[in-house]
Amino acid sequence: MTTTTRPTPIRTALCGALAAVLALGPAAVAAAEEPGGWKGEGGLTLTGGENNTVDAYVERAREAERSISVQVRAAAAMSEAELVGFDQRLKSPDSLKRKVATALAEQPGRNVDTVLAGITDAVRYTLQWDDAAYTSGVATVADTLAGWRNDSVKWSNTWGRASGYKGLNTGWRAPRSGQLFEVQFHTEASKKAQETTHKLYEEQRLPSTGPERKQQLQREQDAIFAAVPVPAGADALTAPAPGRSPVPAGV
Repeated sequence: MTTTTRPTPIRTALCGALAAVLALGPAAVAAAEEPGGWKGEGGLTLTGGENNTVDAYVERAREAERSISVQVRAAAAMSEAELVGFDQRLKSPDSLKRKVATALAEQPGRNVDTVLAGITDAVRYTLQWDDAAYTSGVATVADTLAGWRNDSVKWSNTWGRASGYKGLNTGWRAPRSGQLFEVQFHTEASKKAQETTHKLYEEQRLPSTGPERKQQLQREQDAIFAAVPVPAGADALTAPAPGRSPVPAGV
């Protein structure tokens, strides 16, 4: 007689859990096995050491934010800008880890330190004006920040794009701490479009999102931003030289 051994509920549960972890791939297995590792949506992972490095970076950013915020708030007041979402000026640890893990997954040759060195939005701000005041407002803020010895390290002006995101995203390096921070310059319409497309963008960035779905998500974002008016002169704003404001090209 042949005896058949039936799997117990505990054994079944353990096998299911092991299969779920293995399905995420070797990186996920390593993160799961190493104490202090981090796992996120879409199979994103950090090892324990990588996770600790990001946590230490978060603490440094929190400390640096205090003096940066003083300057950004002053510049906003001088330009009569609305400082939008000031209570969200620090990127959440989980969001930062997701960004780092995504970069490591997309470019396996990089390490956590080089990824963190290029992140400009761990500390971030959004300034907003109506369309008529936008271009002069941006010039005032950029001039003020540069005059206070903040180095302009990123100037992504996409107002002139035929499709996709519309706005002006800038990166700066604070003079005392060396902390990178981001200042986004928006109108009410461009900010609303950014908020509407945020979840679409996040899904598009996941390594687990397939090519066809990514294309669909991009088309949806393009349609939303296509309805955003471009303020006069906004597409010609360029990065400031130290101590100088950006001016429209050709002026």
